[in-house]
Amino acid sequence: EVQLVESGGGLVQPGGSLRLSCAATGFTFSSYAMSWLRQAPGKQREGISCISSSGANIYYSNSVKGRFTIVRDVAKKTVSLQMNNLEPDDTGLYYCARPVHPVCDPLVTRTAWRDWGQGTQVTVSS
Repeated sequence: EVQLVESGGGLVQPGGSLRLSCAATGFTFSSYAMSWLRQAPGKQREGISCISSSGANIYYSNSVKGRFTIVRDVAKKTVSLQMNNLEPDDTGLYYCARPVHPVCDPLVTRTAWRDWGQGTQVTVSS
């Protein structure tokens, strides 16, 4: 059974940082691209980052580019998202997800996902 378990969310002030982690089980992690998506209050889910199976190709949405960094550890079957310079608009529920296709769509906001976790809440507020 596929399981994606996110952790690391919390309350942080604007300009602060958080590191989200995702533990993946139930599928061949090394064969698939992995992505992070988020859902802000009252808005639809939005893809924000994707990393290829090898880690060679990485993509970010314009809203997080330059501030967030996605990393995967194939051996540990984890994917992390380092979030720096957080802004109030970053507030939302963050999900680790496996895309429908095994490779990343450079337009990460348009990515379709086949699996995602329970989410971890990120709140950016002063």
